[in-house]
Amino acid sequence: MKVTILLAMLVSAVLSSDQFSGHQEEPSHVLSLVKFGALCSGNPTNKKRGCDSQGCGGYGAKRTHGTHKGLDIVCNDGATVYAPFDVKLNGKAAPYRNPSTLQKLINDGVNLSGGGLCFKLFYVKPDSYRGSLKKGQRIGTLHPMQKVYRGITSHTHVQMCDRSDPTKYF
Repeated sequence: MKVTILLAMLVSAVLSSDQFSGHQEEPSHVLSLVKFGALCSGNPTNKKRGCDSQGCGGYGAKRTHGTHKGLDIVCNDGATVYAPFDVKLNGKAAPYRNPSTLQKLINDGVNLSGGGLCFKLFYVKPDSYRGSLKKGQRIGTLHPMQKVYRGITSHTHVQMCDRSDPTKYF
């Protein structure tokens, strides 16, 4: 009986300290419900980019300057890019800080939030950088990746704002 009371007091203290610190995590069942709908026309299942002559598209793949901090979803040049769920467009996102002349052709993207997530889509020319969209509405079109990286599997790059692995949302 004393152990039960002590355990109840300990649990209560832990819960109270989370409330005072403002830290409240979403229950795991809520986060697990968030899944990306189709991002690109022609790829209704969000097929991930594998490895090609330019590298691999999975999160954590080796790069010249570290590791890949996103997940590449196959998308043909010029394909329509869709909102994966209800989203808010929060401004421009660019994958390159100092783009080469060719990279300038695809140095575009958009910051988005929705479904409790914050993420970026790169290599996309959005119709707008601000506003709100419902799931399945057009965000824009994929830039011409083949003009910049011959032999690459064209794709949109999904990067979480905190640079964590987005794979679990697909």
